[in-house]
Amino acid sequence: MKNKAIYPGTFDPVTNGHLDLIERAATLCDQVVVGVAASPSKKPRYDLQQRVDMITEITTHLDNVTVVGFSGLLVDFAKEQNAKVLIRGLRAVSDFEYEFQLANMNRRLYPELESVFLTPAEENSFISSTLVKEVSLHGGDVSEFVHPHVKQILDKTVFNKANQS
Repeated sequence: MKNKAIYPGTFDPVTNGHLDLIERAATLCDQVVVGVAASPSKKPRYDLQQRVDMITEITTHLDNVTVVGFSGLLVDFAKEQNAKVLIRGLRAVSDFEYEFQLANMNRRLYPELESVFLTPAEENSFISSTLVKEVSLHGGDVSEFVHPHVKQILDKTVFNKANQS
């Protein structure tokens, strides 16, 4: 593929903001690999395979998107995937400084990898996985922030936690 991109993240859980960026990246690039980071230091609620499965399920309509779990350095994963484009999302100005530093570090480690920044649709600009988990944990309705499949998983998780208490 001439134009293979990586869209990395923890995706714990995947939100409509993430899906928006995946869909738009799929129109810009020949192939998009959603790289689901193991991220054990973030202590994700869902294990790596669950997160991969969630994204795989909600991206079945995108023929040029694959979902792969990974651990280790992003640049090593990008090299393994032979990707030359790194897709990153910017929700707010506060994201820019960190993403700018990350892009420069990635460029130093893998000069052939070009960072491309996408902003989410306005209705998704405030959504984060952390906020979705928090609202869901307290019984709030997250149906407008996540795909129905993801909402079912979130609801089961909350139900199971309630039954364990």
